[in-house]
Amino acid sequence: MDASIVKTLLEGHMSDCEFHVEGEGSHYDIQAIGDVFEGLRPVKKQQLVYAALSDHIADGSIHAVNIRTYTPSEWQSQSQD
Repeated sequence: MDASIVKTLLEGHMSDCEFHVEGEGSHYDIQAIGDVFEGLRPVKKQQLVYAALSDHIADGSIHAVNIRTYTPSEWQSQSQD
């Protein structure tokens, strides 16, 4: 599966977020930026992103993902470092 397909899946599930996806085959690095992550615990943030990919994880087309989530202000701070 191509990274652009993974990004499209994520955008379809969480349209109010921005995604940066890298990787190929079945391993992906995902950065998700959105207000939806404000005030959530890290596990809940990951669960929101995993939900968009759960069918593809279950069928093996996605094997491994590294997810980093940010609020817009966290993303801006991280990008400046």
